[in-house]
Amino acid sequence: MSDLDQYIQDRKARDPEFADGYDEGYESFKFGVLLKEARKEAGLTQLQLAQKLQTQKSAISRIENNSEDVKLSTLERFAAALGKKLEIRLV
Repeated sequence: MSDLDQYIQDRKARDPEFADGYDEGYESFKFGVLLKEARKEAGLTQLQLAQKLQTQKSAISRIENNSEDVKLSTLERFAAALGKKLEIRLV
């Protein structure tokens, strides 16, 4: 286990407020990273993607960096602009 993983485990054990929000926040963070990587794999900058979606670069940045409150329709448009299909699964 890495030092970071150990720290997180210890902090969750002693700080219920941290533990409550950590997992949800981490999942949002991972989703934002996934969106950013998909954009980069498509060879697009945030500005280029924003132009394809007829929005501002700041909107793309907000989606990639704070993806916890994004409309499904926006995600579908984001995926389509990258030549991808949005698929949602409950596991």
